[in-house]
Amino acid sequence: QVQLVESGGGSVEAGGSLLLACVASGYPRSYAYIRSCMAWFRQASGKERERIAMIDLDGNPSYADSVKGRFTISKDNAKRTLFLQMDSLQPEDTAMYYCAVHRVNILCSGGFDYWGQGTQVTVSS
Repeated sequence: QVQLVESGGGSVEAGGSLLLACVASGYPRSYAYIRSCMAWFRQASGKERERIAMIDLDGNPSYADSVKGRFTISKDNAKRTLFLQMDSLQPEDTAMYYCAVHRVNILCSGGFDYWGQGTQVTVSS
């Protein structure tokens, strides 16, 4: 069974940076992890969950306009870890951040199959 665990959240001042990590277990084969669409989502209080960064099956990243140029998604396939480098954080970035993964060889569309429990990010002004 695939399990995802996020870490790296915390409280920072506006303009600061955080590095989030999502460690996946249940991937004995590197191929399965490499060929799985994965993404970072966030949900702020009173707002809908939004996808902010994603890596497709070929390793190509994409970003929501709200974070483009400030956040960078990457992964270490050997360590089965997805990262989100967040720079120039703003109070509007305050939210619970979740990582999510599709089943292997499933295109980056539709719902994600596996989710972490989330890590809180709070940005003060």
